[in-house]
Amino acid sequence: MTTETITREKKYIVALDQGTTSSRAVLFDRNANIIDIAQREFTQIYPKPGWVEHDPMEIWATQSSVLTEVLAKTDVHPD
Repeated sequence: MTTETITREKKYIVALDQGTTSSRAVLFDRNANIIDIAQREFTQIYPKPGWVEHDPMEIWATQSSVLTEVLAKTDVHPD
C-alpha cells in the first residue's frame, strides 16, 4: 500500500453507548459528522417495586447487533 493510497482511505470512529433501556452504535467520519446510528432496546426486568435488572447476555447481544447493523448499513468494513 502506498502513502497515496493510505491518505485517500476513509477513517471512521464508532462509539458504542450503553443506556438503561437500549444499546446504540454511532458511526462518525473523521470530522466528527454522524454518518449513521443504530439502536436496539432490550428487556427490562422488574423483580420488585423500584428495582430494575437486565440480562447481561442480552446487553452483549444488542451491542453486537447495533455495531453489525451500523457497519452494514454504511458499507464500512473494518480492517
